[in-house]
Amino acid sequence: MNTRLNTQLSLLLLAMTGAACASANEVELDTVVVEADFRQTNVQQIPEAVTVVGSEQIDARSAEHLEQVLSFAPNVNFASGASRGRYFQIRGIGERSQFVDPVNPSVGLMIDGIDMTGLGGAATLFDVQQVEILRGPQGTRFGANALAGMINIHSKEPTKESEGYIKARAGNYDSYGLGGAVSGSLADNLQGRLAVQGFQSDGYIDNTYLNRDDTNKLDEIIARGKLAYQLNEDTDLGLTYLYADIDNGYDAFSLDKNRNTLSNQPGHDSQETQAVALTVDSRINNEVQLQAELTGSWNDSEYSYDEDWAYGEYIWLDDDPIYTPDPCDVSQGPCLADFDGYSSFDQYLRDYQRTSADIRLLSGPTGRVINNSSDWVAGIYVMQRNEDLKRNYTYLSMPFTSALDSQAVAFYGELSSDISLNTRIISGLRFEHWTNDYQDNNGINGNTAESLIGGKITIETLLTPNQMLYGSLARGYKAGGINTDPDISEDNRKFDTEFNNTVEVGLKSSLLNDELTTRIAAFYIQRKNQQVKSSYAIQNDDNSLTFQDYLANAAEGRNYGVELESDWNITPSLNWAVSYGYLKTEFIDYQYQTDDGEVNKDGRAQAHAPENSLATSLTTQLLNGLSLRIESEAKDTFYFSDSHDEKSTAYVLWHARLAYDSNNYAVALYGRNLTNRDYEVRGFGGFGNDPRNGYASDRYVQYGEPRLVGIEGTYRF
Repeated sequence: MNTRLNTQLSLLLLAMTGAACASANEVELDTVVVEADFRQTNVQQIPEAVTVVGSEQIDARSAEHLEQVLSFAPNVNFASGASRGRYFQIRGIGERSQFVDPVNPSVGLMIDGIDMTGLGGAATLFDVQQVEILRGPQGTRFGANALAGMINIHSKEPTKESEGYIKARAGNYDSYGLGGAVSGSLADNLQGRLAVQGFQSDGYIDNTYLNRDDTNKLDEIIARGKLAYQLNEDTDLGLTYLYADIDNGYDAFSLDKNRNTLSNQPGHDSQETQAVALTVDSRINNEVQLQAELTGSWNDSEYSYDEDWAYGEYIWLDDDPIYTPDPCDVSQGPCLADFDGYSSFDQYLRDYQRTSADIRLLSGPTGRVINNSSDWVAGIYVMQRNEDLKRNYTYLSMPFTSALDSQAVAFYGELSSDISLNTRIISGLRFEHWTNDYQDNNGINGNTAESLIGGKITIETLLTPNQMLYGSLARGYKAGGINTDPDISEDNRKFDTEFNNTVEVGLKSSLLNDELTTRIAAFYIQRKNQQVKSSYAIQNDDNSLTFQDYLANAAEGRNYGVELESDWNITPSLNWAVSYGYLKTEFIDYQYQTDDGEVNKDGRAQAHAPENSLATSLTTQLLNGLSLRIESEAKDTFYFSDSHDEKSTAYVLWHARLAYDSNNYAVALYGRNLTNRDYEVRGFGGFGNDPRNGYASDRYVQYGEPRLVGIEGTYRF
């Protein structure tokens, strides 16, 4: 691990030691509320590991997208392989990509109650109130979507008072954004909010073959409308409409392993989404409360790329292979006569349609049971998903098409019982019936049907009015499915359900007259029938590549670690925040077969699971309204994949923001990755793609953001 990372970890331990030695005071805990729970709950009082990234933190990072704030949460990572991070990992568990096969998610993504799992391009952060990152299986609340955890994005609500703002920014790489939001009462019992934003950037790649600097561009438009209607004093209705038009480029991998590409057919990473959510919150009487969420989303996406990362025409000059737009010309030098290259383009067009209904009853103020000691929740959830794929690929004689229809019906309940004045037991259970029906034009047809059971039991106790200790045992699950590659054996055609058994112990404290809040959690995860993507490349006679991908079940996996979070107002003008994650992962008894023989991964760490991760920030008020924030985030090395052994490099990034905030306006100068560190967000290995070394097996990576600097301004009215 690199020296700077060690230094930061030492500072972190010093801060946590001071926190542990501080005395508790009888004051109220922090008031940050978690919306993803059955009942809105203070983040310091919910007995599980949760990080809430509020709008102030989003602004302080000058973040446009979810991937730019995930480092605030310990043991959370993301995989790119696209224009944005679309796939997320919590405690080492989560998918990293999607190509032909449908994906069963391990980490769910909800935006205003709408399931956007696997569609992370829409996870922009304009006019967002907070991002909640729930770590650990959410078997009772979310079921099969949340084996590892859940990310819940909650946008700002309509207000009764009229308000609004306009926000603009500009930065290097021809980056600029413009957006605005307006909110207020439309009638005595009706409020509305409308937010619209556009963001564009040339991206961080230079395509030297096409002489363009925008082949990896960002071009994103988001619009959101919300209505809040008070039908009567007991019933509230909410309506949300979300529109996202993501038209990004994808040209990220370079044969020269830098930010200069040679692709003649740059790809796209686009998504158009329309989604709605209707919510009902009604007090039937003092004993029973009704809540309902009805959602639907319609999404069209394109994910495409130049597979050879070049343009397939090469000559030999001065003993170096040089790419040229002209055919080989012997007058310029001797041709590479024996060169046998390939050129290919791969395009995945997907249509997603999703509908769901979640209806539940909750105990009201006088509806407690078991001698008035227990609150309860009982609900039913129904879901329908349709995913249609059309793949256009150079080496296919005709487009590949497939259709997957998934349905789920779930019944769930939770009982929260006070067993003493300071101690409570929370028991949750979910029964879910899940079906898949798959077919494609290769003649692969199959279906699965299974009944899944998950849940959680938690005991929490107040050690003092400001310190809560909890322990939990949770069981999560991820449904099995069907592998679609026609060349795999029938023994590998289906893969089984994965189960996740997690033990977690945590301590949440509010100290020093509520100026210091800390959250500490330790966990141990047993992964049974772990679903692992096995992927290896076959080099064809023309040097093109055929990838054989399928999901298999490892016998078992093991993940364990510690998470620490601290937020300390050292003085009225100085704040120090820290987030640290320690994570160990390994496969147990996992082997698979390739054309080259058996591959044994027993004991190896799982992919995208850095052992150490850290984020820390210092914010100081310099003058009235003038603030300076300095941040750092760091990650250890991690394996890019479960199917090869290439690893990322450890890194430390530095960010800063100088801001002035008045009553009606704010301006800020910001910089991210100030040292311009090249860090890796996706990587491949186990195959060769470069004709200059005879397609020898090599390591290829995609880099994250370079140094970004800019200015932004906000006008409020």
